[in-house]
Amino acid sequence: MAFVLIWSTGWISARFGAPYADPLTFLSIRFALAGVVVALLAWAAGAAWPAKRRDVAHAMTSGALLHAVYLGGVWWAIARGLPAGVSGLIAAVQPILTAILAPALVHERISVRQWLGIGLGFVGIGLVLLPKLAGLGPGELATVAGPIGVNLVGMLGVTLGSFYQKRFVPTGDLRTVTALQYAGAFLVVAPAALWLEPLRVEWNLTVVLTMAWSVLALSIGAIGLLLLLIRNGAVSRAAALIYLVPPAVAIEAYLLFGETLAPIQALGMAATAAGVALATRKA
Repeated sequence: MAFVLIWSTGWISARFGAPYADPLTFLSIRFALAGVVVALLAWAAGAAWPAKRRDVAHAMTSGALLHAVYLGGVWWAIARGLPAGVSGLIAAVQPILTAILAPALVHERISVRQWLGIGLGFVGIGLVLLPKLAGLGPGELATVAGPIGVNLVGMLGVTLGSFYQKRFVPTGDLRTVTALQYAGAFLVVAPAALWLEPLRVEWNLTVVLTMAWSVLALSIGAIGLLLLLIRNGAVSRAAALIYLVPPAVAIEAYLLFGETLAPIQALGMAATAAGVALATRKA
């Protein structure tokens, strides 16, 4: 639950930061700061660093997928006008992709009960975000078609990154692994920011607070919890928790921005919670 609550604030952070900073520029700074902080924590604790170059490369590759491709796609899409609620709906693609790919990539068996839970969770997400989607006109839908495609690429990145982490980075100190992941993410996002953006950042209180939360709570807290979930359980069960994120975002948006919650959304939240319970419960 801690992972779900913290992870859901990523969409809120993107909404706060979008008016004041280019998305890839913001993420480049975020990854650099997070990498330095985690590396210093690892050094202070005397954590062991990977001894083989292959292990270093695996950690950096998983970071490029989990952070650069995923967050780059989500933040760029929201900055280009994709509503945060619609982006939250796209997040529900990850558990479906994970369930489809798990048997082939990591030899995980998806039971009938888990499939039922995944399906129920997807229906619940649709009910939660149905009012948001219904409010978009044809012109708005055409405008967000490109950002939706980029957002989908981001979800593919985090899905493949979870499998890559499970298969190629199954051991090692999570502090040093995370530091290397942010190094890999920075090496991907920073050149993209130099190529595509004017590197605009308006340093005001909103940006400073958003950056601090993004680095400490999201990049260190939430990612650490995600890696712990992946390492100690099935990838499909960890991914199923993503179904709880859009309802959490809807509640946070209600509290922070005054967005209303329709009865159908409350029904969808209940269905999503039931689906996650089915999909994540151990046999």
